[in-house]
Amino acid sequence: MAAWTWRFEKADGTEVQPAVQPEEFTTQGDAESWIGENWKELVAGGADQVWLFEDATEIYGPMSLHAADA
Repeated sequence: MAAWTWRFEKADGTEVQPAVQPEEFTTQGDAESWIGENWKELVAGGADQVWLFEDATEIYGPMSLHAADA
């Protein structure tokens, strides 16, 4: 079974530990729902952008966590 995971970064691409520790998700929708519920805490904790992976495969990114503020 595939595992969907997030990578959390500062705006310059430096990886950071997320303020809210995610689980490994079994679907892309679950992973995206989790980001939707937790982005404010993640930004407050120092993450500016995220990348989504399915196992080791990059699905998309970087996606800004600040876009929802605009």
